[in-house]
Amino acid sequence: MAKEDLVEFDGQIIELLPEGRFRVRLENDHEILAYTAGRMKKNRIRSMVGDRVTVEMTPYDMDRGRITYRHKPEGARVGPGPARPQFRRR
Repeated sequence: MAKEDLVEFDGQIIELLPEGRFRVRLENDHEILAYTAGRMKKNRIRSMVGDRVTVEMTPYDMDRGRITYRHKPEGARVGPGPARPQFRRR
């Protein structure tokens, strides 16, 4: 494994912590401390307790990670939102 290689795991957010950090329980029942990736902050993707997420971790520190993706909940709509009402211009 190269120095720059990262390990990815799926997990679920179980606790919100101060300063944009989260406690995440991985699929193997290991709990880690994770923070939101910069790209998610830039696109204003919010994460809440109970969300399914993908976490990147370095093989050197298996207690911390970076949340890189928030999975959409089951049954979520994929298309655009509801139609906006038409307003008449004068």
